[in-house]
Amino acid sequence: MSDSRLPAATSNPQNQRSSNSNPVPSVPPRGHHSIYEHHPSHSTPIIPRSDPNSNINSNGNGNRTSNVNNDNGTADAGDISPKRTGDHIRIPTQLQRPHLSESHRSLSDALRAVRSREEQETLLGEDEEIADDDGCLREDGRRTGPREIFCPDPHSELPVYYSIQRIRRLVLATIDDPYTAEQLREPRMNVLIVKPLVERLFNADDVSIVYCLLVNRTQFLREQSFQHHHQTVNLTRAHLCELVAMKILRRHDEETSGRVGLLFLANILVAPFQPFQNAPPEAMPERRHTWQYQSQGGYEGKLTALEVAIISESKMFLSCNACQKIVDAVYRGRVVYTPTSFLDIIPDHYKHKPVSLFDPRKSKILNQYRLIVPRTRNIIEVVQFVILLGLYCICMMKRDHNTFTTPEVVFMIYAAGWTLDEFASMLEHGWQVHTQNLWSFLDITFVAIYFAYLVVRVHGWFMGNLETGRQALDILAIAAPILFPRLAFNMMPENMLFISLRAMVAEFTALSLIAVWCFGGFLLALKWLSMGNTQVDFEDSPDPITISKWMLWIWFGLDGTGIQEAPTFHAVLGPALMVIYAFLGNTLFLTVLVSILSNTFSKIAVDATAEIQFRRAVLTFEGVKSDAIFAYRPPFNILALVILLPLKAVLTPRWFHKVNITCVRVLNAPILVLIALYERKHLWKHKQMRALGPSKRAKWGFWNWGNFSVHADLQAVFDEEPPQEIIDKIEDEDELEEAILEQSFGGNGGLRSRSMSPNSMGRPGSMGAPRRRRLSSVWQG
Repeated sequence: MSDSRLPAATSNPQNQRSSNSNPVPSVPPRGHHSIYEHHPSHSTPIIPRSDPNSNINSNGNGNRTSNVNNDNGTADAGDISPKRTGDHIRIPTQLQRPHLSESHRSLSDALRAVRSREEQETLLGEDEEIADDDGCLREDGRRTGPREIFCPDPHSELPVYYSIQRIRRLVLATIDDPYTAEQLREPRMNVLIVKPLVERLFNADDVSIVYCLLVNRTQFLREQSFQHHHQTVNLTRAHLCELVAMKILRRHDEETSGRVGLLFLANILVAPFQPFQNAPPEAMPERRHTWQYQSQGGYEGKLTALEVAIISESKMFLSCNACQKIVDAVYRGRVVYTPTSFLDIIPDHYKHKPVSLFDPRKSKILNQYRLIVPRTRNIIEVVQFVILLGLYCICMMKRDHNTFTTPEVVFMIYAAGWTLDEFASMLEHGWQVHTQNLWSFLDITFVAIYFAYLVVRVHGWFMGNLETGRQALDILAIAAPILFPRLAFNMMPENMLFISLRAMVAEFTALSLIAVWCFGGFLLALKWLSMGNTQVDFEDSPDPITISKWMLWIWFGLDGTGIQEAPTFHAVLGPALMVIYAFLGNTLFLTVLVSILSNTFSKIAVDATAEIQFRRAVLTFEGVKSDAIFAYRPPFNILALVILLPLKAVLTPRWFHKVNITCVRVLNAPILVLIALYERKHLWKHKQMRALGPSKRAKWGFWNWGNFSVHADLQAVFDEEPPQEIIDKIEDEDELEEAILEQSFGGNGGLRSRSMSPNSMGRPGSMGAPRRRRLSSVWQG
């Protein structure tokens, strides 16, 4: 659809794709790379690499001016001293190094890149730009009419199935030996394996390549679990897919900037795809029958690259800067999209909006779509849980098993709505994604306790049994160790203790279940010994519960009653079994348990940044909800379920949508007004605020609190842009320093190997163009 395409980054004709490549209508042309320019036998694609900015220089103001050499148009061959031509010193021409022409990245280029990234947090559009009434910007800027109500898939023409199969063949042919993730990231492996794959797979117009790489990673991880003879090799292939996906995403981030680049990266990560998209008819699986009630207009079964990265636990990919930039934009609501879901309780898919930027100035005040922004959703969920915790405490303090008290009734209704919200979250993106949430195991435990309490309490009320009612409240009392830590998880979700605690609880539970299963043999042996002991009557022999308590006390080193009573089972075999059990349970098991938990914590602590950013990605992805029931606060979601669910079968999709949004706006009017007022002022950084710098925002009236510090000047030196004469001087000296650096590598031969790909000079279609070199490049010698 033309109105959902992204605009081209520049109007330069050299940025248009070559005529022999197939156009992909979903995104604008942004470069020369194409996965379609290849031989049918999957040979290396011909990727012409030309520099669109050749013979262009930058002046101090950031404007582009033509390059000026000496009178005859060339540089003096024998003079390596820099010549001043205009505002800059042309190192590539002065030193007769055409392979460095404009692939050279100066410090000024790096500063401009930083400013470009800052602009992605700035609302660059003017008041006249086109947007929908819900604030979604139209990036094409051409259409003034109403946008389609249900936006069709703008990426439906991408060859997703072909790309998935091609990537699998390439990875299988590339990796035959096991390597660790650290080995794949070494410079030599990066040059020999990773970079060639990036060059072969990178396509400036295909936003599905990252998704296809992560799908292949998921498959290699699945094969690892049952193909033991290829276990380590498949793990290496999975790491390679993740690493190549990360580098391709980073390359897209480097080659695009500003608002266009932010939106293009968002399409890569959150646009939905289907693995069999554009597959041949013979490869298509048997068509799944979809329930019309859950129809999503063709988006059923589609997943995003961000979701595939979460379920495959691609923590290295999710922790890269380009990915975190989009995760943060989605979390704050700067980038909006309509998510696909596995199952909705109250589906309202009358409208489907493409991935777009959100302008709060263009949005109406009561915009119900802002309720599914992850940051807003997270704040609302915390408030809902605090209300639940408060009602729980009041209910337990005023408990009365003889009758239903008012606090208990209020808590019972509100907790039912909160449980319904939690159940809908499980259905939204599936069990595997939901359990990646940091506090999901606490929520699931509370839901189980609440259901047990509710069943026992209602049963006791119907039967008129007071003792049953007391037991129901006792069951509810054990939820306190679940609810109070859960609040701490909400307040400090990035604390390393809580992140590692979740993993250690899983390890502890698994090991404890194994130990209970194994030590069950000791329990049976001791019981059978007591049954065969003629010196003790059968009625006087310890029952299994008593034996289990003795064994548990020995296990944790609390009491030695079991060892003292061991001769009552058997004079010889009883003490022997108890001593062996004490050695295995109290010594060996606890030592193994401490070792496993210590190893788990150390592994998480070593890569703490990746773990924290992975949890951020999970929280962000889970926060974008499509089910209409999430727009209703507990306990109103119970009323929505009772009222709207029958209406769904009676009304048309258009009228059901109208009824739904009307109810949402009425019930959430104060919240929507507060969200609109806040976002219009704080969602994007305005140009004026960014120019003023952080310390200017610290001013209050006539007093500047930022200056009331010993170290105030350390921040103030960066508040304002330096004068133009300082910028010109820095750029001139930067060019001189680069000349000295290039000379230190021993002449043209060393520089060619440092700055150019080994195959770039002789590769068809390369036209001798240099590779893009950065200051952080590693010279391979």
